Amino acid sequence: MSTVTSLSRQLRLARAVDEFVLATVLLFLAVTVVRWLRDPDSALCVGDLDAALAVIGGLSGTILTGLILSPPGRRSGGHVNPAVTVSLWLMGAFPGRGVVPYVLAQCAGSAAGTGLARLVWGSAVSLPSVDYAAIVPAPAWQPASVFVAEAGSMAIIIVAVGFTMAHARTARLVPYVIGLSVALVIAVLGPRSGGSINPARQFGPAALAGQSTDLWIYLIAPVVGAALGTWLHHVLSRRRLLPHKMRMPASRPSSPESDIAAEGVNRRSSNRIPARTGIQPE
Repeated sequence: MSTVTSLSRQLRLARAVDEFVLATVLLFLAVTVVRWLRDPDSALCVGDLDAALAVIGGLSGTILTGLILSPPGRRSGGHVNPAVTVSLWLMGAFPGRGVVPYVLAQCAGSAAGTGLARLVWGSAVSLPSVDYAAIVPAPAWQPASVFVAEAGSMAIIIVAVGFTMAHARTARLVPYVIGLSVALVIAVLGPRSGGSINPARQFGPAALAGQSTDLWIYLIAPVVGAALGTWLHHVLSRRRLLPHKMRMPASRPSSPESDIAAEGVNRRSSNRIPARTGIQPE
């Protein structure tokens, strides 16, 4: 085994550890927020579910942005979401060999953060109104509607993030776009589909709460939405490049070889993501 290969594996492991830490902090804070806002005996309890989820959404978006901008987030890219990791891989902005370690670290961190919150806050976390902050859809929402809502909202977020990342002037805003998007999804879809859009967000709470109903939706739908959003990003990127191709000088000589080379450049340009975005490693 070469020294370069060994160092590369060590670096991937270190970044996966960063993702574990970020997911642990995210879930600990998520359960903490729900514990204080939904426990009837809490001085901060918000009785109205819609109002509570609006507050939870705002706090969650702020926490997520802070984690992305934190030192561990800058090192690992601050994905904290298996769907984001898969999307960046499909965009060509994240190596495929790092996907499984990241996803495992995120899910492990989810369970660790939820367990830590139970240890710190005690039995209040297991109250029916808190239930480890596990996400559930509204009774009137059928599984198909929940799946579409979770996948669709994730696809929209990926398109928005991809558009922001693709422009050097706006790439630095990606952490804030993600935080705002998550806040809106929780506030709008929280009382309806649950507004998870993150398999790691639901994995730990559902595991400790023993809640398996619709769990598969919250684990799979965001990843499907991420793949759909990535495809839409590629389609929109190609359409933005089309006017530039149409404005090529007519006198420029053309050949099959030059056309193939130009198409390759266009594809690489459409998939290129600035390195300093805050959600992917260098």
